[in-house]
Amino acid sequence: MVNVRVLPVGERAFLLEAETLGDVLAVHAGLEASRPDGVIDLVPAARTVLIRVDPRVFAVSAARTWAERTAAAAEQRAADAGPTVEVDVVYDGADLAETAILLGIAPRELVERHTGAAWTVAFTGFAPGFGYLVSDDWTFDVPRLASPRTRVPAGAVGLAAGFTGAYPRETPGGWRLIGRTAATLFDPDAASPALLAPGMRVRFRAVRELVAAENLEASEETEAAEPAAPGFEVVEPGLFATLQDAGRPGAAALGVAGSGALDRAALRTAHRLVGNPEDATGVEITMGGFRAVARRDLWFAVTGAWGPLRLDGREVDPYEAHPWPAGAELHVDWFAHGARAYLAVRGGLEGRIALGSRSTDVMAGLGPEPLRAGAEVGVGDEASAPIPASVLAPWGAPHDDEVEIELAPGPRADWFAPEAMTALYESVWTVSNDADRVGARLDGPELVRSRTGELPSEGMVPGALQVPPSGRPTILLADGPVTGGYPVIAVVTDASLDLVAQARPGTRLRFRHARRTE
Repeated sequence: MVNVRVLPVGERAFLLEAETLGDVLAVHAGLEASRPDGVIDLVPAARTVLIRVDPRVFAVSAARTWAERTAAAAEQRAADAGPTVEVDVVYDGADLAETAILLGIAPRELVERHTGAAWTVAFTGFAPGFGYLVSDDWTFDVPRLASPRTRVPAGAVGLAAGFTGAYPRETPGGWRLIGRTAATLFDPDAASPALLAPGMRVRFRAVRELVAAENLEASEETEAAEPAAPGFEVVEPGLFATLQDAGRPGAAALGVAGSGALDRAALRTAHRLVGNPEDATGVEITMGGFRAVARRDLWFAVTGAWGPLRLDGREVDPYEAHPWPAGAELHVDWFAHGARAYLAVRGGLEGRIALGSRSTDVMAGLGPEPLRAGAEVGVGDEASAPIPASVLAPWGAPHDDEVEIELAPGPRADWFAPEAMTALYESVWTVSNDADRVGARLDGPELVRSRTGELPSEGMVPGALQVPPSGRPTILLADGPVTGGYPVIAVVTDASLDLVAQARPGTRLRFRHARRTE
């Protein structure tokens, strides 16, 4: 039996906290084996498993009961082994010699110990497909670099603390690099995107050099798919514009965020106005300044943030469907209220699909590229209903001055002094200029901790209020990391996330306790 502590993570998720990483692996294996419908994500980490549910399918209280019962039987499942993957590595990393000196052994012995260990992927995080591997055969605690590198190349194999891992893509990083691999560590188009997924067994094999696989696409004759006919051409993307749909939930265990539209209600409304399914793809426009010219006759609607909206210089209303004739320029001007508007075009927009979604994930680099001047955007045939004859519902511009946000309990409120909780709910917070699709940093009083030290990385959800050592919280949003090491004091409720999406720099936020639903 594994003893666990249940910690709330907002209204739709919770953590099971165990005493050891071995307990986490056992509990996660049991949860995965008995996973019921309605469990969106199971995210193992160093000492916890995050369980995120869809309460419309599986009540949170029922999920807690299932999880605790599964933990009680985890010992019987702990011996279950996942598949074994062999990874070829050239051990010529920049930090190999220095790391060996730190550990008091020769570089050759370090390589022998690394290749001789039987590794297991404990959890993923940091980047899609980045696995944290552990082994009972590995007894070293390797310190991270004092100054992280700004660029670690894709395929680099490194060590940090008691873990080893390989970087799937070029990113900054502070692990000590001992080698490199040519293995494809993450492929969003593959049936199993991550080569190293939680539970897998891994062996590293030393090789003298890596030989890249031949590009089969170049050597084989394949019939290219017919590109979608362009519906419009972007003239100016404004401050920032991306394609977004309902996102890619359920891939957090691979290190992939849910992504998708930040103001989900606004995107759904825009699609209903032009007769599209609510999960179709539209354009998320940040702060305005967007211009595009139709290549053929279209219908469009714009919702969310408000600013002047012009079609060939003539002002038109938001929250209404309008014809967009071929050759006409649509101008979504700079917003006077709100931060994000949504452009829906009848038929839905086309774009590169990654893990079942056309959403652009700016942190992970998944999905279509952000829109740029000259980009041609295809329009599909997803329209499933007629355009409504009248406005669906009254609308109003988003509030910019002061917004009230509901907070549900966070898992690490006990890391903070009582006065921190008072400050959280009684202070007025301001959205800083450091706000994007990953998160929104807030300016306000310092939230003082009652506990010091580092928190082992654990699962995160959109809306989590992470508090770094500075004491100023950041609200994680749709493209935020799926694991993190800063304590979460509270979590924005699902209903309030759309309000946060429209909070522009300078917007004042007041927090209040969420009403209990269970």
